[in-house]
Amino acid sequence: MEGEHLYLNKETDAARFQSFSHEIHLNKHMRVHTKQKHFACEHSGQRFHQKTDLTTHMRVHTGQTYFACELCGNRFNQKSNLNLHMRVHTGQTHFACELCGKRFSHQTNLNNHMSVHTGQKPFVCELCEKKFSSKSTLNKHTKVHTGQKPFPCELCGQRFSRKTNLNRHMIVHTGEKPFVCELCGQRFSQKIILNIHIRVHTGQKHFACELCGKKFNLKSTLNRHLRVHTGQKPFSCELCGKRFSHQTTLNNHMRVHTGQKPFTCEFCSKRFSEKNNLNRHIRVHTGQKPFACELCVKRFNQKTNLNRHLRVHTMQKHFACEQCGQRFHQKTNLTTHMRVHTGQTCFACELCGKKFSLKSNLNRHMSVHTGQKPFACELCGKRFSQKTSLNRHMRVHTGFSPVS
Repeated sequence: MEGEHLYLNKETDAARFQSFSHEIHLNKHMRVHTKQKHFACEHSGQRFHQKTDLTTHMRVHTGQTYFACELCGNRFNQKSNLNLHMRVHTGQTHFACELCGKRFSHQTNLNNHMSVHTGQKPFVCELCEKKFSSKSTLNKHTKVHTGQKPFPCELCGQRFSRKTNLNRHMIVHTGEKPFVCELCGQRFSQKIILNIHIRVHTGQKHFACELCGKKFNLKSTLNRHLRVHTGQKPFSCELCGKRFSHQTTLNNHMRVHTGQKPFTCEFCSKRFSEKNNLNRHIRVHTGQKPFACELCVKRFNQKTNLNRHLRVHTMQKHFACEQCGQRFHQKTNLTTHMRVHTGQTCFACELCGKKFSLKSNLNRHMSVHTGQKPFACELCGKRFSQKTSLNRHMRVHTGFSPVS
């Protein structure tokens, strides 16, 4: 048989002109038509027509990479993959899309791209029925179900289901940040992170909440926001059981137990457990009052203070004293008032020991010792240590007498 050319049956249209120099090659080839795949991978179960194809495939699991790119050092387990990769350096784009003109270095990339125009997703996952536009994407997805992670990191042993994920992970060890923002110079380890960062400059917010219309520049931020509407609190404190909607909020809460206060005020060195508490405190020093009342134009340094103030205009007094029925705008005012009934005197004068139920009363009392008289009559200049004393004095000038 050697030296002769063996032809397939002329009736076999799909392979009418195929010829082989050895019968063994013909037999191997026939498996393509008969769909026979005798050679199975012990790791993944994938089957192959020929032993050589199985041998090549095994490099996926063993991590063997015989073929290295001389330009960038990237390694491949097949010569054909190296040849395809070289187009990255040469810039060759032989394959053009007839619909939009976009060019590709590989035919498979063009084929995958065409699904953008056709919307076709012909590759279906047999386990979850999710559809994909390319076979390679389906193969990658399948590892989610099988748990396969054939790509190990040689430095830390962590394993990955995709080579691209391993390559991205390696940046953790090398510290490389090759992607630079042209607007601010900040560097990133991944292109996708750079693209997300760019939205900070452009103000793009692609992700809108369907319930309240609020927009976000990250899908993950939208997902976190949705917990406001759903009431989900998936993060619980192991020490006290309190639950939170965000991991960051739980992390902040943990400082209640540990006593950590990592945020320090530059003006007075006061320390805080949360950054937003420090930011609010800073306004004490800067005098900032960003929250304005639309009814009287009074301004406040905290939103909560504005909300409390608004009850003055609405006349809402939600907090009632159970002893005498007197009502208050704020819970703190009710708490203070309760000392009238309980007789609590929490605030003591350090100079004479006299005790007071209110801090404001103690402050007024201190003028007895300091001699301060901060309240002056605008008509005669006489000064008083307390505002109430000034008010009583004003009757001398106005002739007003509270007793009829």
